[in-house]
Amino acid sequence: MISKLRRFSCVKGNAYVSMLKRWFANGFTAFVLFQGGSLFYCILSLCVTDRLLQNQKGLIFVYKKVDTNLNFVQREKEVEKFWDDNNIFEKSIDSRKKGESYVFYDGPPTANGKPHIGHVLTRAIKDMIPRYRAMKGYQVPRKAGWDTHGLPVELEVEKMLGLDGKEQIEEYGLEPFIKKCKESVWKYKGMWEDFSGTVGFWADMEHPYVTYDNNFIESEWWALKQIYEKGLLYKGFKIVPYCPRCGTPLSSHEVAQGYKTVKERSAIVRFKLVGKDEYFLAWTTTPWTLPSNVALCVNPDETYCKVEAADGYTYIHAEALLDNVLGKLATEDKPAYKVLETYKGKDLEYIEYEPLYECAGESAKKQGKKGHFVTCDSYVTMSDGTGIVHIAPAFGEDDSKVGKKYDLPFVQFVDGKGDMTAETPYAGMFVKDADPEVLKDLDKSGKLFAAPKFEHDYPHCWRCGSPLIYYARDTWFIKMTDVKDRLIANNDTINWIPESIGKGRFGDWLKNVQDWGISRNRYWGTPLNIWECECGHRHSIGSIEELKSMSDNCPDDIELHRPYIDAVTIKCPECGKQMHRVSEVIDCWFDSGSMPFAQHHYPFENKELFESQFPADFISEAVDQTRGWFYSLLAISTLIFDKAPYKNVIVLGLVQDENGQKMSKSKGNAVDPFEALAKYGADAIRWYFYTNSAPWLPNKFHDKGVTEGQRKFMGTLWNTYAFYVLYAEIDQFDPTKHEIEYDKLSVMDKWLLSKMNSMIKAADDNLNNYRIPEAAKAMQEFVDDLSNWYVRRGRERYWAQGMSQDKINAYMTLYTAIVTLCKCAAPMVPFITEEIYQNLVRSVDKDAPESIHLCDYPVCDENMIDEKLEADMEEVLEIVVLGRSARNGASLKNRQPLSVMYVAADHPLDSYYIDIIRDELNLKDVQFSNDVSAYIDYKFKPKLKTLGPKYGKQLGEIRTQLSQLDGHKAMGELNETGSLKLTLSSGEIALDKDDVLIESEQKEGFYTLSENGVTVAISTVLTPELIEEGFVREVISKIQTMRKDAGFEVMDHIEVYEVGSDKITDIIAKNADQIKEEVLAQKIIIGSMQGHTAEWKINGEDVTLGVAKVSF
Repeated sequence: MISKLRRFSCVKGNAYVSMLKRWFANGFTAFVLFQGGSLFYCILSLCVTDRLLQNQKGLIFVYKKVDTNLNFVQREKEVEKFWDDNNIFEKSIDSRKKGESYVFYDGPPTANGKPHIGHVLTRAIKDMIPRYRAMKGYQVPRKAGWDTHGLPVELEVEKMLGLDGKEQIEEYGLEPFIKKCKESVWKYKGMWEDFSGTVGFWADMEHPYVTYDNNFIESEWWALKQIYEKGLLYKGFKIVPYCPRCGTPLSSHEVAQGYKTVKERSAIVRFKLVGKDEYFLAWTTTPWTLPSNVALCVNPDETYCKVEAADGYTYIHAEALLDNVLGKLATEDKPAYKVLETYKGKDLEYIEYEPLYECAGESAKKQGKKGHFVTCDSYVTMSDGTGIVHIAPAFGEDDSKVGKKYDLPFVQFVDGKGDMTAETPYAGMFVKDADPEVLKDLDKSGKLFAAPKFEHDYPHCWRCGSPLIYYARDTWFIKMTDVKDRLIANNDTINWIPESIGKGRFGDWLKNVQDWGISRNRYWGTPLNIWECECGHRHSIGSIEELKSMSDNCPDDIELHRPYIDAVTIKCPECGKQMHRVSEVIDCWFDSGSMPFAQHHYPFENKELFESQFPADFISEAVDQTRGWFYSLLAISTLIFDKAPYKNVIVLGLVQDENGQKMSKSKGNAVDPFEALAKYGADAIRWYFYTNSAPWLPNKFHDKGVTEGQRKFMGTLWNTYAFYVLYAEIDQFDPTKHEIEYDKLSVMDKWLLSKMNSMIKAADDNLNNYRIPEAAKAMQEFVDDLSNWYVRRGRERYWAQGMSQDKINAYMTLYTAIVTLCKCAAPMVPFITEEIYQNLVRSVDKDAPESIHLCDYPVCDENMIDEKLEADMEEVLEIVVLGRSARNGASLKNRQPLSVMYVAADHPLDSYYIDIIRDELNLKDVQFSNDVSAYIDYKFKPKLKTLGPKYGKQLGEIRTQLSQLDGHKAMGELNETGSLKLTLSSGEIALDKDDVLIESEQKEGFYTLSENGVTVAISTVLTPELIEEGFVREVISKIQTMRKDAGFEVMDHIEVYEVGSDKITDIIAKNADQIKEEVLAQKIIIGSMQGHTAEWKINGEDVTLGVAKVSF
């Protein structure tokens, strides 16, 4: 294959020729050279007549040819296969058996749900930290797990079977339904495993823990028995968040995951006092609870007023809210209301009113309890409403407390499906559907004062999306309030990243922790291990062995699920009768929170293994798990072991679209993770998530961000690696036969090795402390230094003939830097680093570790770090950047040589660095001078926005004094002291930088810029000689471009044709020898045109050039 010339520039023709001779002597027949961006990338397409060539020549392929295509997807698949075929993950654990343990817990996903783009983020973090710790010498066990119980599974099976609700499930049959649930949980198992492999997530998926496994459940039963025997598991009749669709209560941390913003109508209702033409005005946000009203409640300490309102009614209402509610009744000639009397809330206690609905009054009579009177409680606030709230004890926690305090009737006109009962006029209607009907009826009967719309966050079932209701029912609770102090104390031992979530949001939540509603009135879940007897005795079973010892009908192979366990009875130790298990299953969050011990079937076996792996050193999940898995782990660990179950936790932000919107299929902005991985590859997405933002902040996922990160880091690393392989292959350079001899290194080599060790130090320290973006930044900056400075500045060292010591140094330094960087980056981008390692290291050293992930993490050599050297080179870079900006500001192209640049900096640089600056900026001379007054001046003016309010009439005097300052002296004072002192007629004042506008003035013949204490001034005066040299460089550049466009080979000689202005013609004729040497031209023909032609405008002069290939 003969490759085309991509771009032919920057290198003198003789250098090419000498390089060609060496290549052809070794049997290479084709190659490509091109310059891309600021880095000189050299890519070789090799054609050799024999892979091994002639043995007498001793030429073999040291390295595999590097494809410069930056699509890494196929390479990643090959690396994944290499890991699988060679059991690299297993070896990464086995090889560290003598190392200290570093334990990671994997939060179990639900296998009947598909992965989404957020799972790429969580797996990227959860994979990276363990890889890093393994390379640091730790043994890092990683057991995968599956969350297999709960409503999501039931809902999926309901949908599959065409069922709707609990009644239809029971008609279908519990046993076949449970079997379908067990099958359903593995629906996407293969997809998850493929997804994990593609992402590069390493975990033991051959031996996962499964929450529906009998051993797992038995361990949970053991834990529940411990809790029960401590008196912390109890059954209570409480107001609980309840999902009517699912027919089960939810725990408080589940409720926190399902809030939605809704717009609804509230109700302000007239309650008529008994025997009086007066009304209480009470407010509610849930009109459907009004048929169950049994009382009103006021704040005993607030002031209430009896008012005559403009609508003709007499109301009793909180004074503080009168204008809010009644103000709209006012007209031009009549006020909204007139106050007749005032009371304290306590004065209204026990005043009776007429029942709003007859059904509630009748229910109260049947119960023999008094209702429909005013109660008092301090929970009533003046923040909204009327200052009077209606009480329905069956539907609110505060209502329930008031109901118990006043012994109110218990009226619950809503059934378990969330439908209004037959006692009401709205029988069979779902509560939310009944809201508008209640409002209509109240309006017709004159009892509705208003129904204002309001927007609020309302809890919905996080599983099925239905609105929740607060509903009184028997529920099993774990008394978390009794261990609140221990929860808080254990949480304080955890390193939360960020701290603001653990000590703030989560910590504050723990201070107000509620008892955990643990039971669910469902089917597919861990059965609650409580047996009850009709005599009232209860017993908690803690193991299968205990169950069998107390039961006469427990099968040997008992499965710990409904309906099988429901049939098992035990003998009551109190009365001897048969005890039956309660019908409930438990919250599936208890399953996942039990995984530290249940995954090992502790305490029934693996005692030492569990104790060695508890607590975990590290866990990580998204922020929505704060009150989910993070809490359930901490809660159960506190209850059973009284210690935190994890030492470090990284809380991850949610993944959003590029506009910061939540992703959803309905919005059409959801990203398919498989499509994204197939498009960009895992490394690119992983790197984006590491660098895009702090892990706990929302991640805006978009194409541009991923590709930009891939280009800047992976592309630069890959092309630098390709550059090394190209030249090392040509020279048959074997790094195992050489060592770095520090004393023989050039300044650039020492600088790079210093930067490399500084990078190791920063990356290691940051990863050790879970600072992920900071670690990635250190690597990004180093690869930039490596490619865009070290390689670009030193590429001619690799073109030299022979194998001089300097060339060896260049190869060894570059090789060491690439391999070391790959080892540092391996935990983050495991695929590309493995690919490079296999080619650079394993190809020349078969005794090296089989995989980069079996290597030790690099250790910083402090002796290699030269802070002065790094500071000097940093100053060089700053000067070069400023110099380029100055050129741009002065509209001077880089090809135009300039006579001199003056530099004012903290300290002058050695001649070595000055040569670099001169070469980079195409300068004849660089001079350091602390006095820049000859090139730039400063003028100061008052900043009116800040000085106006302070000094007012003195502004004129300040303006005058500022205009008379010595600009350089004043600038020096401001930089040195941070302020500028002026003596006004009223006395001395000090102005800081925010008080003044500073304008810089360029002096004729110079263009000056300043930044970070460095000032550069380039001479903009162009002599005829400099102008001519600039023209020559432009002509050469245009001819090189035309060679590429014409498709010439790098070894082709050409003839150049020119027709143009007299000025261009004279310059070309005068500098013909230099131009011919640079472009491999045999001759330049002036005044005629042949070959490939193009018209150009060079520095304002028109010229037409032609290039034609010549044969020898």
